[in-house]
Amino acid sequence: MKLQAGQKIVMIGDSITDAGRRDIEPPYGVGYVTLVRSFVTALHPELGLTWVNKGIGGDTVRHLADRWVADVLDEQPDVLTVMIGINDVWRRFGDRPLEAVPADEYQSTLVTLLRSVKDTRETALYVGSPYMIEPDRNDPMRAAIDIYVGLAREVAEEVGAVFIDVQAAFDRVLEHSESADWAHDRIHPNQPGHAVIALEFLRAFGVEVTG
Repeated sequence: MKLQAGQKIVMIGDSITDAGRRDIEPPYGVGYVTLVRSFVTALHPELGLTWVNKGIGGDTVRHLADRWVADVLDEQPDVLTVMIGINDVWRRFGDRPLEAVPADEYQSTLVTLLRSVKDTRETALYVGSPYMIEPDRNDPMRAAIDIYVGLAREVAEEVGAVFIDVQAAFDRVLEHSESADWAHDRIHPNQPGHAVIALEFLRAFGVEVTG
């Protein structure tokens, strides 16, 4: 178990992290953040952890940079998880290509943001990969996402963060299922899809969930 008593855990990202935390289900949403918080709390109530969800739907790493001081540095987290990058790629394949974030900008911005945390306090860092729930690696967007997964891994190594390979987790379940079993659009998970993500975060935290 890597979490310690009394810690504040801030989890930041895009709509996958948001998951309704700003409207239908404040303050944690209905996604993986709530699942992770619920299992950790149920298994280790003695820890007395504080959880903060700072996901905002539609965000790219540029949006994170704009709100980093207020949503991360001012929160003074003991543990910080960041999962960003889907919109950075997705915009290129939709009707807002100018809002797509190039690979070099994505990587350099994420490194700068995470280093700013390490420069201000001792914080355990976790970087979750972007993903696409698509088994065909030749699909143009899936191929682009794979590049950003690699960049997220490099960022984690550079700043001394734990890397959480969410894409690999979905690839494992896709060996026995279809994309539609996990998300209607290959991006926004249903509850089983959020559970796939949550299990990876729990493993990264060293939390054992056994049946």
